[in-house]
Amino acid sequence: MSGEPRLKHIPWNETKREKLNDMIDREMVVGDNLMLARVFLKKGAHVPLHHHHNEQVTYILEGSLKFALDGQEIVVQAGEVLCIPSGMPHEAWALEDTLDLDVFNPPREDWLNQTDDYLRLGIPMK
Repeated sequence: MSGEPRLKHIPWNETKREKLNDMIDREMVVGDNLMLARVFLKKGAHVPLHHHHNEQVTYILEGSLKFALDGQEIVVQAGEVLCIPSGMPHEAWALEDTLDLDVFNPPREDWLNQTDDYLRLGIPMK
């Protein structure tokens, strides 16, 4: 995130779709101070327990996810938004085929440099 800010116009159909595992794919767009990601989860997909310093906003476009966070379970359905504070451990399960739009501030460095083994290999985060 260095240099002068610049305008970007990026059609989703021109972004690279990354296969993280057999159940989860994603596409990312990165701005100067935030990241937008479309995450495609097949029914039964599990996002293992993890945490990050990034604030996260998750908007479910299609389907539904069950989250475990802050000592509770929350089902977030299409048309609903979940705001996850920085540093809060969380995990999620796809209750059906799901498309979610995640926004992170700042951008997720582990996603950009592909060191997100908790998603790729199901290795729990420490």
